[in-house]
Amino acid sequence: MSEASQILQSLAARIVEPYRSLPTLRAAMVTGSAAKGLSDYYSDLDFTFYYERDLPADEDLNDIRLGLGGSERKWMIGDPEEGSFAEAYDLHGIEVQIGHTTIAKWEETINGVLVDLKLDTPAQKALEGTLVCRPLVGEALIDRWKRRIASYPSALTEAMVKKHLAFFPIWGLQHHFETRDANLWGHQILVEAAYNIIGILAGLNRLYFTTFQFKRMHRFIEQMTITPDNLGQRLERLFHQPLSNSSLELEQLVSETISLVESHLPHIDTTQAKKRLGWRQKPWDPERLAAGK
Repeated sequence: MSEASQILQSLAARIVEPYRSLPTLRAAMVTGSAAKGLSDYYSDLDFTFYYERDLPADEDLNDIRLGLGGSERKWMIGDPEEGSFAEAYDLHGIEVQIGHTTIAKWEETINGVLVDLKLDTPAQKALEGTLVCRPLVGEALIDRWKRRIASYPSALTEAMVKKHLAFFPIWGLQHHFETRDANLWGHQILVEAAYNIIGILAGLNRLYFTTFQFKRMHRFIEQMTITPDNLGQRLERLFHQPLSNSSLELEQLVSETISLVESHLPHIDTTQAKKRLGWRQKPWDPERLAAGK
């Protein structure tokens, strides 16, 4: 564990104490890099607090924050009326970020991913964060959530693979990108394709993944047992060489990823995804056009 993580975890134990007095608080956890032991001296300190029925009044949160010596609230997102919001403030030069949510809202979020297969939200980041969190209050309740989240359903695996099994065939448009000043678009395609490769493999490996604030890619990939060889290094290389080379390397990575899908989930139709592997755009012939052929 890093020294910064030890400092943040010690600070977290002090910060949570006045929040314990909130009458509806039932659970609290440290998440993020501090929980994983990976913090440095630029890291935030991330919490999630869970409440029975009612979120705390804003004035109570303000009193606790100011009592700790925290700054004025830096930002707030979400809507307390909908049962969930997050806030941030500075304490001793560290940004403290706290998510406040009712237990009902949180369990609805869990069901949204595991049962309803809602994939277009940052919710999987929250589920992954719960698996690695450090409980501060309500350990039994948090352990119950951990057990549920750890049981990654087969339906989610299939949904993740199907959602991300889509690749634009940049490898077939070499001349197009070389002559149209489209470097920015080309790199956008590389980013989207890289995320789709990781999304497919996350599903196959039963790992929670969202593109929202995706960090520590190599550490994430190291958890995978089903993956193309040297995936992390190959994905990095996509962004450190000419686009013409990257597009060909991407084609190979896509091909290998599709092969893994066919090996582990043979019932999933990969026809469209691999349809344009090996495809190259051909120029049209003005003489043939003039001849009406």
